[in-house]
Amino acid sequence: MLKPYGLKDKKVLVPRGTGQAKSFSQLVEKYGGISIEIPLIAFRPIEINQRLQTAMDQIDTYDWIIFTSNVTVETFFSFKKKEEFGSFPKIAVIGKKTEEVLNEFGLHAEFVPSAYVAEVFVEEFLPFVEKGSKILLPKGNLAREYIASSLIHNGSYVDEIVIYETYMPNESREKLAGMLSAGELDILMFTSPSTVDHLMSVVQEYKLESHLEQCIIGCIGPVTEKKLLSYGLPIHASPEEYTVKEMIKSTIKYLEK
Repeated sequence: MLKPYGLKDKKVLVPRGTGQAKSFSQLVEKYGGISIEIPLIAFRPIEINQRLQTAMDQIDTYDWIIFTSNVTVETFFSFKKKEEFGSFPKIAVIGKKTEEVLNEFGLHAEFVPSAYVAEVFVEEFLPFVEKGSKILLPKGNLAREYIASSLIHNGSYVDEIVIYETYMPNESREKLAGMLSAGELDILMFTSPSTVDHLMSVVQEYKLESHLEQCIIGCIGPVTEKKLLSYGLPIHASPEEYTVKEMIKSTIKYLEK
């Protein structure tokens, strides 16, 4: 049983931007922590191009569409409202949050994997996909190629289209550098490899490596773990279920040791 104030007075980095940080911060505060919102990652839609326009206009020719994050769902429907589409292909998603956001648009996922990583998704999704299926995969510019290459190898036709770019807001760089150098962050939490890369770019630019030694580090998922290890950073908390809630719980368990 977790202590109700397991994060008491700990300053916790919430690496998400406005709109995405709220539920994360509420969980930190629920356990007595102090949430420090510094977006390490932000997203901007690409300029709509002919390839994306054609895919949306011909949406009824696809057997499946795969949404790998809530950002892909929100960005996709920012280009064209759900009501403007005719018939829609079957939908597969990765992640609980992705499914929730999809439901908010009045759509239902036909397939959700048991774990929210690409490898598990592919393994469990392949039996649902007939050879020769046509699949639309909207994604961010830094997304891995694993899903598309695996599906193509299995005999599917995959339209993989970048619909948004990932970047680090400039104002976050200065705020992060200032708080790290002043020792004002106790716990760092990472939700993707990009959040690790962006934090480390600031650490290296301002030569703050020694300031990380006092921080407890939590993360979600094996790809983010691998990225942390590539920088030689320790991982104190990494849950089996890849959600923010479980990451916070596993961090509290580490603190209670």
